[in-house]
Amino acid sequence: MRNQNGFTLIELIVVIVILGILAATALPRFSNLTNDARRGSVQGMLGGVRSAAALAKASWLVGGSSGTSVTMDGVNVTVSGTTGYPANSAAGIGNAMQSIDGFTADYAATPITFTPNGYTPGVGGCRVEYNVGAASAITGGC
Repeated sequence: MRNQNGFTLIELIVVIVILGILAATALPRFSNLTNDARRGSVQGMLGGVRSAAALAKASWLVGGSSGTSVTMDGVNVTVSGTTGYPANSAAGIGNAMQSIDGFTADYAATPITFTPNGYTPGVGGCRVEYNVGAASAITGGC
């Protein structure tokens, strides 16, 4: 009887085939994590936009429901004189948010859009939209 050292070629090939099958079944699940993370960040931004709008309106109400600006953390925020929600501008919702790290804002669009950095919007898009008091997340294209 011979003293066997190591593995035979057939054993190595079987192991490689099994690893290949496992990798092929696991890869699609892990490749979708980027899209899930982008959707999660858009949902988080939506929460931030809604919170900033609600805080600006609350400041406006506390201030007597008059005027076209409120001060939030020392930052002047332009608001709608009739509703108290931040205006569709950088001086409005942009100042109310104070930070949009990880997102690019398009203040020229109506409604204003916040798009994740590094993402090129396609059909359906992946963004948060804000239009005086109303915010929504579009995650179809994430």
